[in-house]
Amino acid sequence: MRIVIGSDHEGFSLKQDLAAFLGQQGHALLDVGTGSAEPVDYPDFSEAVGQAVLSGQAERGILLCGSGVGAAVAASKLPGIRASVCHDTYSAHQGVEHDDMNVLVLGGLVVGRALARDLALAYLAARYSGEERHARRLEKIRAIERRYAAPR
Repeated sequence: MRIVIGSDHEGFSLKQDLAAFLGQQGHALLDVGTGSAEPVDYPDFSEAVGQAVLSGQAERGILLCGSGVGAAVAASKLPGIRASVCHDTYSAHQGVEHDDMNVLVLGGLVVGRALARDLALAYLAARYSGEERHARRLEKIRAIERRYAAPR
């Protein structure tokens, strides 16, 4: 699978480890930064990951910041991006299966390397079910995006 990965400085170390691990698993990675542990602003990388997913450069995204919260909030501002912090494997796969989550967000200061790897694998292995109840709810999310994207 083609995956875009990005982080701020707090997620940089874990991003590097996760990118190497996923590459070993056969995934193609597009790394949109950051390239060091020097302080940067997470919204810049949230937008870059979201844009890569929306443009089709990547099928899914993985994003990291200190807690994961700020990066998830920022990424979810892009219409069509469904980003969520997941620090357990159930949420990582269920978010895709039920909510068609397309960006997994991890807290680089919250989860360790082994858990991050497990979360990424659960997320990437999951597929959206398309069940009627989930499709109905996803359409309601899209309707909310359309209402608030309209000029005011």
